[in-house]
Amino acid sequence: MNAALVTSMIVLLFSSVPVAVAIGVASIVGILVFGHLPLLIVPQRMFAGLDSFPLMAVPLFILAGNIMSRGGISVRLVDLAKSLVGGLRGGLGAACVITCLMFAAVSGSSVATTFAIGAILIPAMVKNGYPTSMATSIQATSAELGVLIPPSIPLILYGVATETSVGQLFLGGFGPGLLITLTLLLTVYIVCRVRRVGLDDGLDRIPFGRALWSAIPALAVPVIILGGIYTGIFTPTEASAVAVAAALIVGRFIYGDLSLADLPVIFRTTAISTTSIMLIISAASLFSFLIARSGLTSDIAGLFYGAFDSEVTFLLAINILLLIVGMFVETSAAILVLAPILTPIAVSFGVSPVHFGLIVVVNLALGMVTPPLGVNLFAACAVANTSIDKIIPQLLWFVVAIFASLMVITYVPAITLAPVDWLMGSR
Repeated sequence: MNAALVTSMIVLLFSSVPVAVAIGVASIVGILVFGHLPLLIVPQRMFAGLDSFPLMAVPLFILAGNIMSRGGISVRLVDLAKSLVGGLRGGLGAACVITCLMFAAVSGSSVATTFAIGAILIPAMVKNGYPTSMATSIQATSAELGVLIPPSIPLILYGVATETSVGQLFLGGFGPGLLITLTLLLTVYIVCRVRRVGLDDGLDRIPFGRALWSAIPALAVPVIILGGIYTGIFTPTEASAVAVAAALIVGRFIYGDLSLADLPVIFRTTAISTTSIMLIISAASLFSFLIARSGLTSDIAGLFYGAFDSEVTFLLAINILLLIVGMFVETSAAILVLAPILTPIAVSFGVSPVHFGLIVVVNLALGMVTPPLGVNLFAACAVANTSIDKIIPQLLWFVVAIFASLMVITYVPAITLAPVDWLMGSR
């Protein structure tokens, strides 16, 4: 059965079959090979995979991000970031990184961040002399913060798949997110000096005081959401509903940029995004059930125990595996299929499930900006109206920088666990 499951899924994925369909069909093939399991198990397990309270946060955070994009929140955050760092060399590139960091604190989605921020800052960078390839690379890699800074949809999926506390995963995401932010800011500065661009980035910025005053309602949204989660006022799932309400109030009644006519488009976009994710989740739930029943988890665990004798070598192997997987498999599917298998093995090597969750998400987030899958890459290229092959040389700078951060995150667990231990210990 193991061979039927894995082989059929790989063949289907490399045949460009949609991810949810590939996982579902592979599961059905496995059931037919397994013999004594009825096909009724297919709808039962697929429904059970969706019957989870934390999963309610996924469509609501997607909806909140779409409302923010239409409601003028992203524009105010861009103006604030430009007022902070626009006067520095490479200030527009730095503003892109900082704006993605702030926008990620509500949207939870890197693709939403790419479109919302890239539509404003990619043209601005190109206008100020940045090569299109460089501007696109900065946007694509900065949007990765959307899956690290909480609330993060991939972290929610990892928590659901492995029964790890989503609140602790959100806390653990701050350290890696801030480390990658600082690394990207330094990389932007170095690349701008090497390429001799970014000297006049501060010409059209507005004064900091005016930008901050205009952005206060936008900044209040993540403060309310994250503050409510960590003070225990509401759960991460409940926070997603608060995010939608706050984004609606700010966009419609404070900024006035969100009209009632925008809502049908927002709801349709959200429904399409949510449906694709939920189909993957339901199919992956069936696949994970079959894997657990077939004993594949134990076989893989035995393989790892025989091949690696320490946490250091095990984590290195996991990083290599996930980097390769992230290049070819959609992030949600990779988390839902691999996390239930690999997390118990990681725990047996002494790795915290929260720390391991961030290692998994950072690795797969790097796959979002590397060909051939690279969803952030495709989104940024669509915004910039350019092709992937033209930006690869510039992209390498930023991919190397994120990879270096990944190694630090992997082998310095305190970056992830210190905020968790501090807050849990203070309660």
